[in-house]
Amino acid sequence: MGAVNLDPGQLSARLDLEMRDDASDGQGGIVPGFAPVTSLWARIEPVSVTEEERADADVFTATHRISIRFREDMQAGMRFRKGTRIFMVRTFHDPDETRRYLVCRCAEEGR
Repeated sequence: MGAVNLDPGQLSARLDLEMRDDASDGQGGIVPGFAPVTSLWARIEPVSVTEEERADADVFTATHRISIRFREDMQAGMRFRKGTRIFMVRTFHDPDETRRYLVCRCAEEGR
């Protein structure tokens, strides 16, 4: 596989990268939460949208391909935030094994 030619100028969306940071609820359970890791530049590409009805409300799930500069600390379960929009990282990979970029497959849910 050849080198991926991603123009760094296409990394034009400013996103916050967040990692899972659960807290104890004091009764043996957890309160799910996220803590900021860093802000970074990314390229967001919509891939698909599905719609379904949940509890009498229409809900959509949009999948996106988000490209960022390579990071050693990426993990599935992290998420990107852009204002009120949240992109959950499902998978990620180095497209050409050069440690220059990561391509993340993300899901965004909304009503």
